[in-house]
Amino acid sequence: MKILASQDHQAPAEGDPRSVALANDADALALALDGVERVDLHFPSFTDGRAFSQAFLLRRRRGFKGDIRATGDVLIDQLVQMQRTGFSSAVLREGVDAADAQRQFEMFPGFYQGDAVNPKPIFADKAATV
Repeated sequence: MKILASQDHQAPAEGDPRSVALANDADALALALDGVERVDLHFPSFTDGRAFSQAFLLRRRRGFKGDIRATGDVLIDQLVQMQRTGFSSAVLREGVDAADAQRQFEMFPGFYQGDAVNPKPIFADKAATV
């Protein structure tokens, strides 16, 4: 997952069809994806998880291959779950150290269950190699 500092993030430009900011209450299944390279999903507060569902729907049901970016109240302890639900980049809140954020991925190197990015559970991959 690509980690961005808040000052390095540029919101989608008005009228640019390559990047879209999807409202938190919008239907991810209804979003027109022709020519879209990046979708920004917003976390208005850390307790509002609707963007997790939107990311999962975009990756698994819509097959979106572009950048899904987490914006807003992004906490480092949510980054691993964000990646597992389909996010490919995240914009950290101001004052959050990117090195601290990156360490979250080192703490959890693998998962037993499948997810939006790797839908097969780990045991299915191991069974195929035996």
